[in-house]
Amino acid sequence: MCAVIYDCPFGWERLLPFGSKRLRTAGELDAHLWSLLTLTPTGCLRLGDRKPVCRLLLAPGDCPERLSGIQAETVVTYGLSSRDSLTLSSLAEPLLCVQRVLPRLDGTTVDPQEIPLPPLPAPAEELLPLLGLRLLQLSANCNLFPW
Repeated sequence: MCAVIYDCPFGWERLLPFGSKRLRTAGELDAHLWSLLTLTPTGCLRLGDRKPVCRLLLAPGDCPERLSGIQAETVVTYGLSSRDSLTLSSLAEPLLCVQRVLPRLDGTTVDPQEIPLPPLPAPAEELLPLLGLRLLQLSANCNLFPW
């Protein structure tokens, strides 16, 4: 399994890219060395004393104290802060804003840019973990947001 997302809403399962999996329990976090581990805000809060290991971690930028036990080669944060690597440049007409060069699982990178978003099934700020997971897992030639 290349990529996982911990504690995402049930309704997101159909929006996950091929090859990714929704983790439902904290115990599943310890089961593998993940290529990409995405934490939702509630997943970050529910980590407890778990110490998952991953190559690439995508996590909310506003919970750094909870990330201290995670072993990750690279950490990408998302949120509405200008310090986050992945944010939104507008909430009225959402643009996904990549603030710095980000690594993809396939070894390529995503350059800083603003990506126009299609109509979304939920508010863009709620979907940031899912948008980030798709951006980092899928190759550049894929349709990132097909809904």
